[in-house]
Amino acid sequence: MEIQEIATGLQKFIRERFGVPESDPDFNNEVDLFNYGYIDSFGAVDLTSFIEKQFSIKFTNSDWVTFPLSTINQISSFVSKRQKGEL
Repeated sequence: MEIQEIATGLQKFIRERFGVPESDPDFNNEVDLFNYGYIDSFGAVDLTSFIEKQFSIKFTNSDWVTFPLSTINQISSFVSKRQKGEL
């Protein structure tokens, strides 16, 4: 799956699940989702579950600490690499 396609799916999920309006000027693929308050620790669980189901990958216990996974672009790249068996 292409990174842009993954990013689009993540954007849609985050907007719907966490109530991010289309008019939010700060929400983009490079914003830190956690530092800007879009997602908290409970939301990270929902996001992880969505990613595993939607993109057919599994997270390990250390993935969130080992890899930079704070932005949509970082998460999309990780998902793409995991799908290809590169991680």
